[in-house]
Amino acid sequence: MTQASYKQFCPVAMAAEILCARWTVVLLREMMAGSTRFNELRRGVARMSPALLSQRLKELEQSGIISRIPGSSNSGPSEYHLTQAGRDLKQVVESFGVWGQRWIRSQISLQNLDAQLLMWDMRRNLDTTPMPKRRSTIRFRYPDAPPGLRGWWLIVSPGAEVDLCSIDPGDDVDLYVCSGLRTMTAIWMGLDTVRKAVDDGRMELVGDEQLARHIQTWLGLSPFAKERRMVA
Repeated sequence: MTQASYKQFCPVAMAAEILCARWTVVLLREMMAGSTRFNELRRGVARMSPALLSQRLKELEQSGIISRIPGSSNSGPSEYHLTQAGRDLKQVVESFGVWGQRWIRSQISLQNLDAQLLMWDMRRNLDTTPMPKRRSTIRFRYPDAPPGLRGWWLIVSPGAEVDLCSIDPGDDVDLYVCSGLRTMTAIWMGLDTVRKAVDDGRMELVGDEQLARHIQTWLGLSPFAKERRMVA
């Protein structure tokens, strides 16, 4: 790894040499969520430079935590998969998330707003069970997000396939969702609810009644949203 060695035989110190480099645990989070290709990983770590992402992937491969499957003209880009050593880190990474949800104050968490990461997380955790058994297009608009990140479309197809677009796909929209980015992030993290946001005028839902009625369910929410918070 690029950081200096702790020069201790302790397993904690030796594991920290590998895992505590910047972005490493976040990158492992993305792989555990199912991302395997470089461009997929970049969507989950959009603020990480491509050069640093390449470097971390190479370091994780050298450490035996991931393996790289070279791509070809037929199979597409290279893929990165967790090895047994990498899969054994699942509980470690989840514990980071549980601790952060319980002990990091919500006002600190909600200073780090990121529309792209929010929508990417929503896409892969969306619960299609209560949604209509047909293709549905939901448009999200965040007026307070930076230009270029204010409009998003989730397209849910029969068979539970979910696509995310930041450019209008041209579909008829079934449900329009308009809210502040902070409000939607708080809902996603389990710090707020759709009902309260609508009642307070911080969220507007226009369109298909079934989609609007069950939005709190099909949004899916963060895997850590149900953790009991120990601080406000």
